[in-house]
Amino acid sequence: MLPLTGIKILDLSRLLPGPYATLVLADLGATVDKVEDPNGGDYTRHMPPLKGDTSALFLGLNRNKRSIVVDLKSPEGVAQLKALAKHYDVLVETFRPGVMDRLGVGFEHLAQENPKLIYCSLSGYGNTGPDRLKAGHDINYIARSGALAYGGSADGAPSVPGVQIGDIGGSLFAAIGILAALHERASTGKGRYVDISLTDSSMAFLHMHLASRLIMEKEGGPLQRGREALNGGYACYGVYRTKDDRYLAVGSLEPKFFQGVCAAIERPDLFGEAYDTTNGGSARARVELEKIFATKSQEEWIALFEKHDLCVEPVREGDEVMKDPQLIARGHFVRDGGVVWLRTPLHLGERPITPPPALGQHTTEILNECGLK
Repeated sequence: MLPLTGIKILDLSRLLPGPYATLVLADLGATVDKVEDPNGGDYTRHMPPLKGDTSALFLGLNRNKRSIVVDLKSPEGVAQLKALAKHYDVLVETFRPGVMDRLGVGFEHLAQENPKLIYCSLSGYGNTGPDRLKAGHDINYIARSGALAYGGSADGAPSVPGVQIGDIGGSLFAAIGILAALHERASTGKGRYVDISLTDSSMAFLHMHLASRLIMEKEGGPLQRGREALNGGYACYGVYRTKDDRYLAVGSLEPKFFQGVCAAIERPDLFGEAYDTTNGGSARARVELEKIFATKSQEEWIALFEKHDLCVEPVREGDEVMKDPQLIARGHFVRDGGVVWLRTPLHLGERPITPPPALGQHTTEILNECGLK
């Protein structure tokens, strides 16, 4: 038995944020039934790269789910969704605010028939505020939240992250909100509306720094790109190029670790300057570290640092991640049905992998289970 065995989720979400949230819940044992438009389904089904006729992006996000087609543009489809919602514990949707209410399937409507329903809405800016109806994507949400501006060199442009911070952050906060609401329902018997903003979720990644700024008020100053301790200000915390054009991630933040690094590279004189962001000491130390790390290959440096425990790691690139012995040992890569699947991080029990569904593959099965066919 997995923690969410017996919980049924009606998933109306598309693209990344909602589907990743429901994938995590599916891996925890929930039954996730994906509601899709009969004319094409989830947009990710058609995005390259393709594995056969289906997007690999879709396949990676939608294993362990079933698919039912419902045409919400028709009165019959709306009536069908209302009937289905009576049989589920959770509904997840990612439409713009107001769309579900206009269709008559918003939280207030569905809760009348199913008071135990937990209804989670994920949207770019949330269901309140002046910008709640604006369109956007991850780069827009991290821009508005301040997270985008915090990365990059001090005198350069913001650095675009290689991953979708707002989308995955929103996914995880949606999952947390749903789990909290399920816990509450166990004692109250009532469901709850969960409103998740991807912009709000992006700002959570900035929490430590922004919360500190708010507390300091006039005694502090605005957050600065490339000049704070962990975004480029400290020489002991950064990425360095090696002789073979590879990279090392040096996270030797605590003095005991960086002192060890300085000893390993035979430059104890750099220790005193690495934390000086006021008089330029850290900048000078960074220049020296760049020169030193450029004298050996990544493999040579890792061989040296493996003898110590100093928070220095190789930057894995491309397929190297899939060969990392620690990640393999943690069970992240599972081969099943001729495909290697990527597991979500919560391993609370084994769940057999079922392949992602074809569009509408389980429509009849789901309708029969709900007594609607």
